[in-house]
Amino acid sequence: MNKVRLGIGCDLVISNYGSSMTLFTSLSLSIRGLSISLVAPKMATTENTYEPTYLYKLVPSTAPVREPIPERLPVSLIDQQSGFVHLSTALQVPNTLRFFFQDEPLVYVLRIPYDRVAQDIRFEDPEGRVCGPRPDEGLFPHLYNGLKLGREEVESMSVWTQEDGWEKALNAAKPWLLY
Repeated sequence: MNKVRLGIGCDLVISNYGSSMTLFTSLSLSIRGLSISLVAPKMATTENTYEPTYLYKLVPSTAPVREPIPERLPVSLIDQQSGFVHLSTALQVPNTLRFFFQDEPLVYVLRIPYDRVAQDIRFEDPEGRVCGPRPDEGLFPHLYNGLKLGREEVESMSVWTQEDGWEKALNAAKPWLLY
């Protein structure tokens, strides 16, 4: 919170608050006892971005991930064809499951600390050829590091089972699935 005294009886207070996914700015102006408050979502700009804490790689049941995680995991066909590793933020995981893993009985979800791969991440617009445009989900993280994903990048893994959709697995994963 920043408080600035503008003069006798005049204060300007600016506060930032919110969860790790939403940050708000509150502006309060008090002039001789009359108070005006405004609250608005704080938007990310090129100078002020909110980087995720973790990124996630979803792996189908047909490519089981064993522990301990090897130095280098096998590369999926879509990643090979694209030339980068497709990742999701925590906010993008639910729709990635619905669009690309709707027929999977289970998925391996790899959690990658953003700071381990930040230098090789580009946030890019999804092409939308398979599932159509996904404008409400923002840009998607793509890992450009020679298609390497393994024990140096992955912090932990969770195995999620689909039971009439992914909602139950997503709800159970909330403490682990962090932005």
